[in-house]
Amino acid sequence: MDVVSDAISAVRVGRPSSDRVRVGGDWCARLDPYDGAGFHVVLKGSCWLLPDGGDPVALGAGDAVLLPHGTGHVIADSPADAATVARAVPFARWADRTLPQPPLPAFDARGREVEMLCGKYRLDHSRAHPLLAELPPLVHLPNRGGLHPELRAAVDLLGGEVSGGPGGRLPGSAVALPSLLDLLLVYMIRSWLALGSSGGAWPGALGDPVTAAALRAMHADPAAPWTNELLAAEAGVSRPTLARRFTALTGRPPMAYLTWWRLTRAAALLRDTPDPLAAVARRVGYSSPYALSHAFRREFGTTPGRYRSDQGDRAGQGTATSR
Repeated sequence: MDVVSDAISAVRVGRPSSDRVRVGGDWCARLDPYDGAGFHVVLKGSCWLLPDGGDPVALGAGDAVLLPHGTGHVIADSPADAATVARAVPFARWADRTLPQPPLPAFDARGREVEMLCGKYRLDHSRAHPLLAELPPLVHLPNRGGLHPELRAAVDLLGGEVSGGPGGRLPGSAVALPSLLDLLLVYMIRSWLALGSSGGAWPGALGDPVTAAALRAMHADPAAPWTNELLAAEAGVSRPTLARRFTALTGRPPMAYLTWWRLTRAAALLRDTPDPLAAVARRVGYSSPYALSHAFRREFGTTPGRYRSDQGDRAGQGTATSR
């Protein structure tokens, strides 16, 4: 596993959800803040996104936008004024087919039809990797020639998948669509990292050969008996050089990062697997369940068993209310 893959895996809960939206004319829909990350991909036409507390963003065909922290927002046919936004239709009324449906705006002859794929990823923000935590409230990735070719390919594949077949669903879409949505999240984060002007620390950390080498080693095998000397050897530098560059770019010394990452991985394993505590301890580099429990309680303020039980309760509540 690499740092980006691990960062996503540590916070992912359940499967992504999405809705294909096709509207025209005058329209305005509201999405309230939520615990996760939201996204929109414009497949046809253009529209506006108005994030809470932010400036309106124009979206065109092929554009993708990620709201990594679940920021509430409005999507509309125009940069609507406050009165129009206040009357926005709740987006859930469009997405939840068990509720009475509001009238969708009729298509007009002025070419204002818009087709989008809108959805969200359920995330546990309580243990977010700092790479994800420093993402801005809104990441806009416009469809410009030559930029983000992998993301453009994923958007094209998603557009074809959600277009549906004769019965409204293409064969295998139940497997293909969630996989493509996972791919979309990776490509959106990768594209943000490649921007260079993001202002975050982690693009620099992953671009620094010394820090990146140490990170790769720790993420590839968190259970290994790493020391500063061994990590410095992996990076091909002296121990002081590693400590200085790693700490400056990640905000933690190498050993402090390793401890934090081991416990974060332990939390994800407790949440996502039925593995006994002894197996979890071995996988993250602790010699015994007692040693892991002691460190886990110091970091999380609770025991591994209680944490697993609480996460199971939350997952059940999330499944019941997610749609």
